[in-house]
Amino acid sequence: MKYLILLAATVFCSQAATAQKLHIKFLNDNAVRIRYAFSETDSAKDYIYLPNSGEVKFKKSAKDETEVYKTKEMQVFVNQQRKAVEIKDASGKTVFCADNHSIERNSNFDFETYTSKAEIKNKEGECIFGLGQFQDGYLNLRGLPRRLTQVNTQISIPMIVSNKGYGLLWNNYGLTDFNKPEKSVRLEKQSGEGSEETVNITTTEGGKTEKRRNNLFGGEIEVESDGNYAFLLDVGQNMARRHNLCIDGAEVIEMRNLWLPPTASAIVSLKKGRHRLTAELSDGDKPEVFFAKVSDKTVFSSPVSQGADYTVFVGSPEKVVSTFRKVSGNTPMLPLWAFGYIHCRERFHSQNEILENANRFRNENLPADVIVQDWQYWGGNGWNSMTFDSANYPDPRLLTDSLHRMNFRLMLSVWSKIDKNSLVGKEMSQKGFYIPQTDWIDFFNPEAAAEYWKNFSSRLLPLGIDAWWQDATEPENDDLRGRMVGNGKIHGDEYRNLYPLLVNKTVFEGLSEDAPNQRAMILTRCGFPGIQRYSSAMWSGDVGNNWETLKRQITAGLGIQAAGMPWWTYDAGGFFRPANQYSDEDYKQRMMRWIQLSVYLPLMRVHGYMSDTEPWHYGKNIQDLIDISLTERYRLLPYIYSNAAEVSFSGSVMMRPLVFDFGNDSEAMKEKYEFMCGKSLLVCPVTEPNIEQMDVYLPESEGGWFDFKTKAKLRGGQKTSVKISEAAIPVFAKGGSIVPYGEPKQFAAQKSAEPLEIIVFPGADAEFTLYEDDGTSLDYQKGGFSKITFTWNENAKRLTISKREGSFGTDEARKFKISVVGKDSRTVDYNDKRISIDF
Repeated sequence: MKYLILLAATVFCSQAATAQKLHIKFLNDNAVRIRYAFSETDSAKDYIYLPNSGEVKFKKSAKDETEVYKTKEMQVFVNQQRKAVEIKDASGKTVFCADNHSIERNSNFDFETYTSKAEIKNKEGECIFGLGQFQDGYLNLRGLPRRLTQVNTQISIPMIVSNKGYGLLWNNYGLTDFNKPEKSVRLEKQSGEGSEETVNITTTEGGKTEKRRNNLFGGEIEVESDGNYAFLLDVGQNMARRHNLCIDGAEVIEMRNLWLPPTASAIVSLKKGRHRLTAELSDGDKPEVFFAKVSDKTVFSSPVSQGADYTVFVGSPEKVVSTFRKVSGNTPMLPLWAFGYIHCRERFHSQNEILENANRFRNENLPADVIVQDWQYWGGNGWNSMTFDSANYPDPRLLTDSLHRMNFRLMLSVWSKIDKNSLVGKEMSQKGFYIPQTDWIDFFNPEAAAEYWKNFSSRLLPLGIDAWWQDATEPENDDLRGRMVGNGKIHGDEYRNLYPLLVNKTVFEGLSEDAPNQRAMILTRCGFPGIQRYSSAMWSGDVGNNWETLKRQITAGLGIQAAGMPWWTYDAGGFFRPANQYSDEDYKQRMMRWIQLSVYLPLMRVHGYMSDTEPWHYGKNIQDLIDISLTERYRLLPYIYSNAAEVSFSGSVMMRPLVFDFGNDSEAMKEKYEFMCGKSLLVCPVTEPNIEQMDVYLPESEGGWFDFKTKAKLRGGQKTSVKISEAAIPVFAKGGSIVPYGEPKQFAAQKSAEPLEIIVFPGADAEFTLYEDDGTSLDYQKGGFSKITFTWNENAKRLTISKREGSFGTDEARKFKISVVGKDSRTVDYNDKRISIDF
């Protein structure tokens, strides 16, 4: 039996067939693409994977009715008769089994398309994470139904990771159902009136006041046996205003916000028999409830497809994400300043107002790096006309130059929607560059994308703006549904979830061409697999501010990290805030917990609707507390930036669900809100008001744990009660870890005369690579970086500092302050050569 060497991105293993058949294609030694379809290849363009993923060697054999494919890291068993795929890791352990695939013609569309499905067997104790950013509050997705569409506050990334040694990416660009329940019941409108309220909302036409009335709905279901049942509520509109469902009078789904996705999910324990469903929902809703008993299978399906198409990655969650990035594109380094504090509000009204607030940040000694201009700076020129209102922004270039002199950067809100009556819009409209019956640019048409960038580049790039906020990139209101795109040649339903990828691709590639050797920084409200290669960060959209919403942002963020997306944040303090936010003590306490948690997110950003979010508006005590959080963020920047380099160079994950480091700890798998910031720091959010003590779970760890502030040693594998202060949330360092900890500073690039402190938390061997570069250019891609590795030997009680790798900083002698917990600190001279220090 001999090796076959294939170009992984271009050759399939099976022959084409007219009947449905399983086809496989290796993308990497631990990644295989599986397609159950009529033909080997899909006629659709591949937007996720790189065109050439490299060579993969494998052996092919046959045993009875089973085809066997073997690489260095996996074995794939394909049984065409049973429509089944089994995958084993290098040790021979079965990690994945899809025991059924199907494809059926879908006659609900006026073009030829199919409903495709793959059913995956779950293992005992299996936990599943990912799928992107959802507002249902679930972290472990086993048995949970979800509908993957792109809407404000929901980012659908059809990728999961398991604690049983695999991950899966569903290769479909349209709507995807995850564990879709088979049965459904429509809820009927009931007599009587629900509540009514008047609210301020954001729309694609600006801020509006809207009166909302709730209606009462009801229905009945019957279940055949006791057990856990999965429910999916569909309100029947493109967006929801409230999610509510009660079963036999017990509330099982409840969430209110000015914007919500159209679906929400829950798993509920029910007894055999009939059950009464009731819901109080918004006027205009036409609710339908889908339900099924939770089974031992995970099911992906798509109603618009040419086959069941997915990729299985074998390995730990870290390895799964790393390989996903290898085959779909690595993440470029963001600028150093992007990891400082990003200050945003809705909104600044003039360039003078921006400069006054930037000056006050500096005068108050509050650290910050980025200040953000939200929408409507265009004034009467038309929505997103790529022009500043000259009355309030008379000299945008002077604005950016002035900010740069204060070591601030400017981020600008730019949309993929353009007023058709603006100068740019008229040109775009004349050329047919809009999605029909909308104001959204048709980025599926390369000529439309090029025209968008031409205007962007000529009108905005010369102004010296540093970062770009691509808002509402879903596009809002699910506007691809039922429309033709790509200059009328492509059915929008086929690419319903892909739009944000193309918007960000256009901007990133344009910046790479027209602003060479400058790192891009794009903030976008939506995403799709592959977007990580475009320097794109995401945030959780226009969310509320209450405690439950804070909890849901944590699970949402961990879900998007598990799905392989590297950069994420939220509107700290909530986007929609109470009218009395500056005097409401309950809100201020809540806001502080949002801000304190944001210290440990990949990006730290405050934002708020109809709000002046600057710290001084909330009183001296709150300003001091915010200062503590900002200072901690900047002291951790050497650690955060080094972890960012791991994300870019090694495909790592910064905001880490506990499955990434403690997948074999069954108690850790139950924790919804704790997470690791990098591989050293355990973050324990405070999600309740007025508490002085809180139970936290410290996962099993060889070296135990240390309170990051007090350095007190604690045992792992247990819950422990900790004191809660108003100034910070609990954070613990893993025994056997190393954390660089800088001096306080006012902006990310500010130099310090003091030596950088290297804190060693003993208890086990440890290693950490300190990464540095110039923070702004692409020179790091050509060796213009510095990597210094610190290694702790627990038995010898010895710290070794490696020879520097890279060309950055080699002409600068420096000092390190080495602090081993429990030992006296030492300051050492470092001159790019390997040294060891015994303790």
